[in-house]
Amino acid sequence: MYLLDALKMAEKNLLVNKKRAFLTILGIVIGVTAVIVIMSVGAGAQSLVISQVNSIGSNLVGILPGGGDSKSPPSFVFGIVITTLKNSDIDAIRRQVPAVEAASGVVSSTETVSWESESRDYGIMGCSDEYPNVISLEVDSGRWFTADEANGLGRVAVIGSKVKEDLFGDQDPIGQRIKVKKEAFTVAGVLSPKGNVLGQNFDTLVYLPVTSVQKLILGIDYLNFARLKINDAGNMDVAMEEMVAILRQRHNIDNPADDDFSIRNQAEALDMITQITDYLSFFLTAVAAIALLVGGIGIMNIMLVSVTERTREIGLRKAVGATPGQILQQFLFEAVMLTIIAGVVGIILGGIISWLISVIMNYLNYSWAFKISLASISIGVGVSGLIGLIFGYYPAYRAAKLEPVEALRYE
Repeated sequence: MYLLDALKMAEKNLLVNKKRAFLTILGIVIGVTAVIVIMSVGAGAQSLVISQVNSIGSNLVGILPGGGDSKSPPSFVFGIVITTLKNSDIDAIRRQVPAVEAASGVVSSTETVSWESESRDYGIMGCSDEYPNVISLEVDSGRWFTADEANGLGRVAVIGSKVKEDLFGDQDPIGQRIKVKKEAFTVAGVLSPKGNVLGQNFDTLVYLPVTSVQKLILGIDYLNFARLKINDAGNMDVAMEEMVAILRQRHNIDNPADDDFSIRNQAEALDMITQITDYLSFFLTAVAAIALLVGGIGIMNIMLVSVTERTREIGLRKAVGATPGQILQQFLFEAVMLTIIAGVVGIILGGIISWLISVIMNYLNYSWAFKISLASISIGVGVSGLIGLIFGYYPAYRAAKLEPVEALRYE
């Protein structure tokens, strides 16, 4: 009964100064809201990355020219051009590694693409006839180029949906001749829209046979990188070991430290990205927690003011038999009630903001999941109540220690 009376009294005292109570809890509300939003956005970002990786396939292996392990950046990040990876290397791996379902060497560039009076710069992707199977591309109309065209300087092109829209509008591009860096290619197919995946917009690319890009456009005989699809995730490690052995044999490498290539799989990249988003979410959550600390200091200050204002009330209650423990309990109830109310309001606001972010991201055609974890809600309510106890204890202790006679004399 005493606890119920104490809660009712705490509620009554808080309602007496509504505006002050609102301003007092504002810091806690902002802190809890920030924690909820940051954790929700982190979960949404992870779901976006995972969905994008799955959209191009999770059983992928990438071969990059230049040494280094899976945790170091590739050589091209530093502007280093390495010419050791060849078409014949990928052909040998395709033949000799049973787990490889599809493979494609890739060369890329940015070139001017023109048709009649229309002319724009687009990304050029030189690849093999198996490239659609490697990264799950779908041809909307027409066809992809054949193995003979991919290996024999074929003058055919497959264009992304945005390229078709920009250059041809409502006209049918199939059979039309476009120019890429003054070289003519016949449009054989148009891809279905795929959008932006891991920073690359597949709809704004022009796909050409790899040999055609090497010889006719860039004048090179090497690959920028290669992508390979493994038939089963369980075969990934064995397949990568076989690839390493084949490339070392072909490149006459005896010492692993002299490797002029690196092999990485999509799962490793996904794990790395997930770790980065986890660390970033943790860091931002820690920053948001500063608002909770500031809010806690505000709670303590207001409770000290409340003790001063209610000194005569405290003296009167002690005079009629209230114990120091009951006075301590009363002020702790008020502090905890304030912070729990702030936590609940922060959770509601954080949920609304997180939902709005997911709606906006999905409207922009990103696969963004709306996720609010039980952990974030528990943190919001638990931390709020803990702050009430910690920062409310000193004012409550001070109130409990007041002498009844001196409190009754207080003006």
